[in-house]
Amino acid sequence: MGDKSLTMKTKILVVDDEPDQLELIDIHLTAAGFDVLSTGSGAEALQQARALRPQLILLDVMLPGLDGLEVCKLLRRDPATSSIPIVMLTARAMEIDRVLGLELGADDYITKPFSVRELVLRVKKLLNRQPARQAQEEAEGQIRLGGLHIDKPRHLASFHERVLDLTLTEFKLASILAERRGRVQSRETLLQDVWGYHSTIDTRTVDTHMRRLRAKLGPAAKLLDTVRGVGYRFREP
Repeated sequence: MGDKSLTMKTKILVVDDEPDQLELIDIHLTAAGFDVLSTGSGAEALQQARALRPQLILLDVMLPGLDGLEVCKLLRRDPATSSIPIVMLTARAMEIDRVLGLELGADDYITKPFSVRELVLRVKKLLNRQPARQAQEEAEGQIRLGGLHIDKPRHLASFHERVLDLTLTEFKLASILAERRGRVQSRETLLQDVWGYHSTIDTRTVDTHMRRLRAKLGPAAKLLDTVRGVGYRFREP
């Protein structure tokens, strides 16, 4: 029942210049109940994202002309598309592309070749974190930690009244760490509670997002501890 309600009228934009790969993803996402939009062009992907507002974008790094990393950066800069979840599709050997994609604001990456079944499952996991659950989050109210204020109903974070420009994933990370302040959260715990993944997924995703969050927190980053070999925590000020 949950999957059916999740996928109903949910639009996913798939961007890949390999026709066979594009068709394979299209077939499986359509079979899972999603409304699939597709293109092999980075420039066209930007146009479709702005005009059609998909609920998620699967974005290949290696695109002719405007590549996936540049597309990701432009999508994050545009207020109309900045909050759309982005999953980068990267070649297994190109670790630098995966890191750059996360640094530019992608929510996750999947390496090629990949299991299409895994791709569909991870798409569903990521979508489950989106507005369908906002009603529950709104009931949880405000979080204050020193000068850091997390306003969950409005999905805003600020430090001494200065609004922090956080992505959805960074906001979720900050919220969980602030709610559980004083308690160390392992990478595996964060993977499960933020991404909905099990610990078999590469934990570097967590580390990369934590670096980005720390940079965006500015002076509030002094509240964020890295516990070597364990994980992360917000400490009491």
